Amino acid sequence: MSREIIHTEKAPQAIGTYSQAVKIGTTVYLSGQIPLVPETMEMVEGDMEAQIRRVFDNLSAVAEAAGGSLADVAKLNIFLTDLGHFPLVNEVMASYFQQPYPARAAIGVASLPKGAAVEMDGVLELAG
Repeated sequence: MSREIIHTEKAPQAIGTYSQAVKIGTTVYLSGQIPLVPETMEMVEGDMEAQIRRVFDNLSAVAEAAGGSLADVAKLNIFLTDLGHFPLVNEVMASYFQQPYPARAAIGVASLPKGAAVEMDGVLELAG
Protein backbone atom coordinates (compact mmCIF):
# COMPACT_ATOMS: atom_id res chain seq x y z
CA MET A 1 0.00 0.00 0.00
CA SER A 2 1.26 3.47 -0.78
CA ARG A 3 1.90 6.19 1.75
CA GLU A 4 0.54 9.67 1.11
CA ILE A 5 1.96 12.60 3.05
CA ILE A 6 -0.76 15.06 4.12
CA HIS A 7 0.07 18.75 4.27
CA THR A 8 -2.03 21.89 4.72
CA GLU A 9 -1.24 25.54 5.27
CA LYS A 10 -4.33 25.69 7.54
CA ALA A 11 -2.45 23.92 10.34
CA PRO A 12 0.96 24.64 11.88
CA GLN A 13 3.91 23.49 9.83
CA ALA A 14 5.98 20.63 11.18
CA ILE A 15 8.65 21.90 13.58
CA GLY A 16 10.73 18.76 13.33
CA THR A 17 11.33 15.64 11.30
CA TYR A 18 7.71 14.61 10.82
CA SER A 19 4.69 15.15 8.57
CA GLN A 20 1.37 16.67 9.63
CA ALA A 21 -0.21 13.32 8.78
CA VAL A 22 0.41 10.15 6.81
CA LYS A 23 -2.37 8.36 4.92
CA ILE A 24 -2.06 4.65 4.21
CA GLY A 25 -5.08 3.24 2.43
CA THR A 26 -8.10 4.60 4.28
CA THR A 27 -6.25 5.15 7.56
CA VAL A 28 -4.78 8.55 8.44
CA TYR A 29 -2.27 8.99 11.24
CA LEU A 30 -2.40 12.56 12.58
CA SER A 31 0.77 13.91 14.16
CA GLY A 32 0.53 15.67 17.48
CA GLN A 33 -0.80 19.21 17.41
CA ILE A 34 -0.12 21.85 20.01
CA PRO A 35 -1.94 25.22 20.21
CA LEU A 36 0.11 26.98 17.54
CA VAL A 37 -1.59 29.51 15.29
CA PRO A 38 -0.77 28.38 11.71
CA GLU A 39 -0.23 31.88 10.32
CA THR A 40 2.25 32.97 12.99
CA MET A 41 3.58 29.65 14.36
CA GLU A 42 3.17 31.24 17.81
CA MET A 43 1.16 29.85 20.70
CA VAL A 44 -2.46 30.97 20.74
CA GLU A 45 -3.21 33.76 23.17
CA GLY A 46 -5.78 33.16 25.86
CA ASP A 47 -6.70 30.67 28.53
CA MET A 48 -6.65 26.87 28.56
CA GLU A 49 -9.94 26.69 26.68
CA ALA A 50 -8.40 28.73 23.85
CA GLN A 51 -5.46 26.31 23.75
CA ILE A 52 -7.71 23.26 23.61
CA ARG A 53 -9.86 24.79 20.86
CA ARG A 54 -6.77 25.72 18.82
CA VAL A 55 -5.54 22.12 19.01
CA PHE A 56 -8.91 20.77 17.84
CA ASP A 57 -8.96 23.36 15.03
CA ASN A 58 -5.47 22.29 13.95
CA LEU A 59 -6.41 18.60 13.99
CA SER A 60 -9.57 19.40 12.05
CA ALA A 61 -7.60 21.22 9.34
CA VAL A 62 -5.26 18.28 8.85
CA ALA A 63 -8.17 15.82 8.85
CA GLU A 64 -9.88 17.88 6.14
CA ALA A 65 -6.67 17.98 4.08
CA ALA A 66 -6.68 14.18 4.24
CA GLY A 67 -10.25 14.03 2.91
CA GLY A 68 -12.01 13.54 6.22
CA SER A 69 -13.12 15.36 9.35
CA LEU A 70 -13.04 14.97 13.09
CA ALA A 71 -16.09 12.73 12.70
CA ASP A 72 -13.70 10.15 11.18
CA VAL A 73 -11.41 10.04 14.25
CA ALA A 74 -11.26 6.47 15.54
CA LYS A 75 -8.65 7.11 18.26
CA LEU A 76 -7.65 10.33 19.98
CA ASN A 77 -4.70 10.76 22.35
CA ILE A 78 -4.65 13.77 24.66
CA PHE A 79 -1.50 14.85 26.48
CA LEU A 80 -1.86 17.34 29.34
CA THR A 81 0.75 18.90 31.60
CA ASP A 82 -2.01 19.21 34.24
CA LEU A 83 -4.70 16.51 34.34
CA GLY A 84 -6.81 18.99 36.30
CA HIS A 85 -7.74 20.39 32.86
CA PHE A 86 -9.33 17.10 31.81
CA PRO A 87 -12.93 18.19 32.62
CA LEU A 88 -12.41 21.25 30.39
CA VAL A 89 -11.10 19.01 27.59
CA ASN A 90 -14.31 16.97 27.89
CA GLU A 91 -16.44 20.10 27.77
CA VAL A 92 -14.69 21.53 24.70
CA MET A 93 -14.52 18.13 22.99
CA ALA A 94 -18.31 17.91 23.16
CA SER A 95 -18.53 20.92 20.83
CA TYR A 96 -16.27 19.23 18.22
CA PHE A 97 -17.52 15.61 18.37
CA GLN A 98 -20.87 13.87 18.38
CA GLN A 99 -21.73 10.35 19.45
CA PRO A 100 -20.43 7.82 18.82
CA TYR A 101 -17.26 9.34 20.28
CA PRO A 102 -13.80 8.08 19.31
CA ALA A 103 -11.72 5.86 21.53
CA ARG A 104 -9.50 8.10 23.65
CA ALA A 105 -6.63 8.23 26.09
CA ALA A 106 -5.66 11.12 28.36
CA ILE A 107 -2.08 11.12 29.54
CA GLY A 108 -0.41 13.40 32.07
CA VAL A 109 3.05 14.50 30.96
CA ALA A 110 5.81 16.60 32.51
CA SER A 111 6.20 18.94 29.56
CA LEU A 112 5.29 19.48 25.90
CA PRO A 113 6.97 21.26 22.96
CA LYS A 114 7.15 25.06 23.15
CA GLY A 115 5.75 25.02 26.69
CA ALA A 116 2.28 23.95 25.51
CA ALA A 117 -0.16 22.72 28.14
CA VAL A 118 -1.97 20.36 25.71
CA GLU A 119 -1.14 18.24 22.69
CA MET A 120 -3.32 15.79 20.78
CA ASP A 121 -2.81 13.27 18.01
CA GLY A 122 -5.12 10.72 16.49
CA VAL A 123 -6.02 8.12 13.92
CA LEU A 124 -8.75 8.59 11.32
CA GLU A 125 -10.50 5.88 9.37
CA LEU A 126 -11.94 7.27 6.15
CA ALA A 127 -14.87 5.79 4.24
CA GLY A 128 -13.50 3.29 1.73
